[in-house]
Amino acid sequence: MISLRELRIHGRGGQGSVTAAELIAVAAFAGGVYAQAFPAFGVERRGAPVQAFVRFDNQKVRLRSQVYEPDYIIVQDSTLIRDVNVFQGLKKGGIVIVNTEKALTYPIPEGVKVITIDATSVALKHLGLPITNTTLMGAFAAASGEIALPALEGAIRQRFPGELADKNIAAAREAYEFVKGVS
Repeated sequence: MISLRELRIHGRGGQGSVTAAELIAVAAFAGGVYAQAFPAFGVERRGAPVQAFVRFDNQKVRLRSQVYEPDYIIVQDSTLIRDVNVFQGLKKGGIVIVNTEKALTYPIPEGVKVITIDATSVALKHLGLPITNTTLMGAFAAASGEIALPALEGAIRQRFPGELADKNIAAAREAYEFVKGVS
């Protein structure tokens, strides 16, 4: 039986954090789990730090507050770690996925699993743009097991047309396989 699980996504305006949260929730729901996705931002503009959240449960999710103690964190831009305490409230045993090509030099909370992936390179390879949200969604699916890859692919197809869906799915699959290989 699944108990309430929570994901917090840290990104910058324009990186697709809100879209990622929505698509992860759609994929979770397609997999038979109740899910809720929502953003937290105000008047921020492109490039400003933003957060998006997803909750998963086997029963309807009625909680409406922000996520303060996530089980999972996705960091779309590793430079945010300098400016924002992205690890704040992370539960012991939590998983953090960070988009970076370098080893992290920041202090990592004890009992936390950190997975780094160069999602920018994967996105550039498949999309021709440094938009990493679907790449990181594939990494999240592999790391967490909260969503199945076929459900994620279905959510991407619902959101994006034709070739754009194919490119995003290819990026998500590559990240999924990468994380499965390092986990």
